[in-house]
Amino acid sequence: MIIKCLPIGLFSSNCYIVGQNGEGIIIDPGCDPRKIVDTAKENNLEIKYIIITHGHIDHLLTVDEVREMTGAKVLIHEKDADKLTDPGLNDPVGMRLGRECKGADRLLKDGEVITVGGLDFEIIHTPGHSAGGICIKVGDVVFTGDTLFNMGIGRTDFADGDLNTLLNSIENKLMKLDDNVVVYPGHGESTTIGRERNMFR
Repeated sequence: MIIKCLPIGLFSSNCYIVGQNGEGIIIDPGCDPRKIVDTAKENNLEIKYIIITHGHIDHLLTVDEVREMTGAKVLIHEKDADKLTDPGLNDPVGMRLGRECKGADRLLKDGEVITVGGLDFEIIHTPGHSAGGICIKVGDVVFTGDTLFNMGIGRTDFADGDLNTLLNSIENKLMKLDDNVVVYPGHGESTTIGRERNMFR
């Protein structure tokens, strides 16, 4: 499995390109669209889907450009779908960075599995940072967006954020994964479930 991280997005958000067998997905296109597309091409990956872990601007800043350049379908959880098209919702801190993007091609629900290049990407709904926040598990790897970081968790002071909901998502969804599962967060360095489990004991 190919995993490429581009940690150069707005607010240093991580964009991931993941795939194998000539097919792949992009997770959270928040940086230079040409860099994203070129990285996919360098790894011989035809992008099938662009998956947004949650609807904040630093994770979807260049979604329209990347969609146009790749022809890929844009997927987001149904509870964050409005954030794509409403600049006021995708800019929760009111920095006038929000933008109106085109709507999603498909809305996601908890437990869905998307197969690309022989890889099964499982959608795990983890609300708390945002109502429609998701994590994406594939094999022994999980992409956690702003749900779980290396020694930290996402903010919960936005309009649809809630600390207890986020902690419940982490405890009952992510902490049930094996210790060896590698965590690729929306910001910062990777970690493992085992390491992060110590924070919740």
